[in-house]
Amino acid sequence: MSSSGIEKGVVTAEFEPPRGNRSRFAFACAILASMTSIILGYDIGVMSGAAIFIKDDLKLSDVQLEILMGILNIYSLVGSGAAGRTSDWIGRRYTIVLAGAFFFCGALLMAFATNYPFIMVGRFVAGIGVGYAMMIAPVYTTEVAPATSRGFLSSFPEIFINIGILLGYVSNYFFSKLPEHLGWRFMLGVGAIPSVCLAIGVLAMPESPRWLVLQGRLGDAFKVLDKTSNTKEEAISRLNDIKRAAEIPEDMTDDVIVVPNRKSAGKGVWKDLLVRPTPAVRHILIACLGIHLSQQASGIDAVVLYSPTIFLKAGLKSKNDQLLATVAVGVVKTLFIVVGTCVVDRFGRRALLLTSMGGMFLSLTALGTSLTVIDRNPGQTLKWAIGLSVTTVMTFVATFSIGAGPVTWVYCSEIFPVRLRAQGASLGVMLNRLMSGIIGMTFLSLSKGLTIGGAFLLFAGVAAAAWVFFFTFLPETRGMPLEEMESLFGSYTAHKKTNVMKEGNEVVEEH
Repeated sequence: MSSSGIEKGVVTAEFEPPRGNRSRFAFACAILASMTSIILGYDIGVMSGAAIFIKDDLKLSDVQLEILMGILNIYSLVGSGAAGRTSDWIGRRYTIVLAGAFFFCGALLMAFATNYPFIMVGRFVAGIGVGYAMMIAPVYTTEVAPATSRGFLSSFPEIFINIGILLGYVSNYFFSKLPEHLGWRFMLGVGAIPSVCLAIGVLAMPESPRWLVLQGRLGDAFKVLDKTSNTKEEAISRLNDIKRAAEIPEDMTDDVIVVPNRKSAGKGVWKDLLVRPTPAVRHILIACLGIHLSQQASGIDAVVLYSPTIFLKAGLKSKNDQLLATVAVGVVKTLFIVVGTCVVDRFGRRALLLTSMGGMFLSLTALGTSLTVIDRNPGQTLKWAIGLSVTTVMTFVATFSIGAGPVTWVYCSEIFPVRLRAQGASLGVMLNRLMSGIIGMTFLSLSKGLTIGGAFLLFAGVAAAAWVFFFTFLPETRGMPLEEMESLFGSYTAHKKTNVMKEGNEVVEEH
C-alpha cells in the first residue's frame, strides 16, 4: 500500500508530526451508530404509557394488550435473522440506514392506526428495524473502536437505548394531557423524527474496517483505522491483526486485493458456527446465548414495559403518579447505564456482570416479597411495603444498568472471530428479542397466575441461576485485541477466568 506509506505491514521511514487523540473520531462514529438505539429505546419506553390510552381508545382486552406490548420483539426476529447476512452483503453502515427506514415507516403506521390489526402491522414493520438495529450498532462500534476504549464505546448503544426509553417516558407524561384519541398517536408518531436525523448523520460515518478487509479493500480499511487510532503504528498493527484473522497473507498489501477463499457473504459461516464448531467457538456461542438469555429472562422488560401497572399494584392509584414514577425509573436507568459504561474498561466485563446480577437478585427478592405483602393485605395502606416496592424497582434497574445492560452487548459483540461475528451476534440478538417478547406477552397473565409478587420471585430465581452461569462460563475479555479473543475460550475451568489488562503495548494475564 504505497499510498499509505506501508510496505508489508512495516512503517516506512518517514517523519510524521505528533497527532491528537484520534479516538475522538471513533467516539463520533459510535454516537452516530447508536442513533438507531435511541429510536429503539423510544419505542420501548413510549409503549409503557401509550398502552394505557390505546387500551381505552381501541377497547383492547388484557390479552390483546400484552400481545401488542411484546410482539415487537417477536417480529424483530425477522430483522435479527437477516441482519448478519445483510451486513456482510451491503456493509455495516448501510444496514444502519436500513434499520432507520424500517423505524420511520413503523412509527408512522402506528401513529395513524385506526384499529388493532392496523397497529399490529406498524409493530411488525418497526420490529424488523429493531432486529437490525440491535445487532448492527454494537457490532459496528466494536469493529471501529480501538481495544483500549472498546468497552466504553461499545456500551454506547445501551446508553442510547436508555436515553430513548427516558424520552419515551417523558413523551408519555406530556402527551397524556391531550385528548385520549390524539395523545397516544403523538406519542408513537414522534418516533419517526430521529430516523430522519439518522439518515443524514450516516453520511458522515465510515464503513467498518473489518468489513472492508473482508471485501479486499485494504486501502480503505487503513484510512478508517488511521482515523480511529492514536498513531500510525497502531493503525498498521490493527490492520495486520485483521488480515491474520481473515487469513489474508502478509505479502498481499495492495489497496485492493482479491481475498483468498473469500466467505464475506456468509458462506460456510453457519457450518463453522453451529454444525462443526471448534471447542473455542462452541464455548463462545454458549457464552453469548447464555448471557442474552439471562439478561432478558431476569425480568427487565417486565419493569420497562409495565412500570405503570407495577406501581398501580404497589399502591400508586392515579395515572399521573404512575407516569411520574415511571419517568423516575427512566432517569435512574439512564444515569446508572452511564456509570456502567464509564467503568467497564476499568473493572472488566466479568466483575460488572457478577456484581450486577447479584444486585438484581437481591432487588427482585425484596420487590417480590413487598408486592406479595401488599397483595395479601387488601384495603390496607402499608407505607413501608409501598416504599420498599418503589425503591426496589429503582435498585433493580440501577443494578441491571451497571452490568447486565451494557456488558451483554459489549461482551457478545467482541468475543466472536471476525468471520463469524455478524452471524454469531445476530443469533444472540434473536434469542434476546425472543425472550423479551415472551416476557412482554406473558407478564400480565403470569402476574394473574402467580400473583405479581410471585412473578418477581420467579425472576429472582432466574437471576440466581444466571449468576452461577456467569461465574462458571465467562472469562474476562478486558483489553484483549479482537483478533486474539478466541484464545480465552475453549476451557470451562477456573484458570481461564483471567483478568486481561493492557500494560504498555502488551496484553498480559493475571492468574
